[in-house]
Amino acid sequence: MNYLRQLLRTVKSESPILYGIVKVHVIFTIISIIGLIMDERTLLGVNVWIKPLKFSISGVIYILTVGFLITLYPYSKKKKNIINAIVSWTMLIEIGIILCQGARGVQSHYNTSTPLDGILYASMGILVAINVLIMLLFVIDTIRLKLKVKKSMQLAILLGWVILVIGSWIGGQMIKQLSHNVGVVDGGAGLPLVNWSTIGGDLRIGHFFGLHGLQIIPLFALWVSHKWKISNRNQVISVVIFGLVYASWIGFIFYQAKQGIPLIRL
Repeated sequence: MNYLRQLLRTVKSESPILYGIVKVHVIFTIISIIGLIMDERTLLGVNVWIKPLKFSISGVIYILTVGFLITLYPYSKKKKNIINAIVSWTMLIEIGIILCQGARGVQSHYNTSTPLDGILYASMGILVAINVLIMLLFVIDTIRLKLKVKKSMQLAILLGWVILVIGSWIGGQMIKQLSHNVGVVDGGAGLPLVNWSTIGGDLRIGHFFGLHGLQIIPLFALWVSHKWKISNRNQVISVVIFGLVYASWIGFIFYQAKQGIPLIRL
């Protein structure tokens, strides 16, 4: 909890605008929860507010992560502000579209049924592409620059960015096939809340774990540095092993999904 408070204080002081957009996403989350309670409409077998809720929470996590990590890079204040603005505003617009489409009771993704829906879906694709370019910038700069952290943490952050790019690539596979399920149509039986298919392959699983590698791997490195009394060299080795295992897990669930096999069959 202390780490979270420190993170929030750092982000708020470094980028008030980004922090304000995080609070907007929290409002989106609250709206989605209220909608989930009060609105019984469904789309593809799930409540229309489930997707806005998931993306709002994910937006909070991602924007806060970028807002904190960027403070570790030896960027100028101007460069930090530009990157923070691009990330936070593009995410705000994208998730705002998802929220509006959910309120309308229509699909936000893969929806080209009307000119308006097609424009909104294409706009989301452009916003995602912009964020992927920012991710690639972070990958390059994490390799070439010295961050204000120990070597094991810098390596963890690099692995997190690389796996995030892989997770985004999996998202591109869903865009390519205009669906997230393999072997069955989108919708149908799925796990609670996330609605990952329990009857066919689901590319959203690999996409999810890929997107959150940016939090999971650095948190592992932080845990190792505080809980394990080992040398810096062994901390680096531990982070590399964990990163490879995590990447292998994503590779496995992606392959499994492409074969039309559910992660958990119910």
